[in-house]
Amino acid sequence: MDPVTTALVAALTSGAAAGLTDTAKTAITEAYQALKDLLRKKFGSESTLLQSVSVLEAKPTAVSRQQTLDEEIIDIHAHQDPDILHAAQQVLQQINASPEAQQHVQHVIGDYNAVVQGIGNATVNVNSPKQP
Repeated sequence: MDPVTTALVAALTSGAAAGLTDTAKTAITEAYQALKDLLRKKFGSESTLLQSVSVLEAKPTAVSRQQTLDEEIIDIHAHQDPDILHAAQQVLQQINASPEAQQHVQHVIGDYNAVVQGIGNATVNVNSPKQP
């Protein structure tokens, strides 16, 4: 996931964090809005990018919506724009400043993956063809 998508997703999902102070919520919301305003200014309010942001806002934990936004950002090279990257970093900085807002987002794509949350083990067994 590119840094811009990461910042947008993190801002949208951090609001659900328990114990988040009003000051932290305000700082994260303002940084998120500044990033969104910058995207609107550079790409237009009717762009597919802003439409993807709106769709994600309705259901921020939906991985498919996150992936669609990520694709839109990469397709128009928004993740390479220094102003947009700076705004995304500001969002992440506000989230990181508030430990209760921090989250760990992990997307696993491909075959034969194993993911462990917290402490534990994961095993992937792949059946090999029988040898003659």
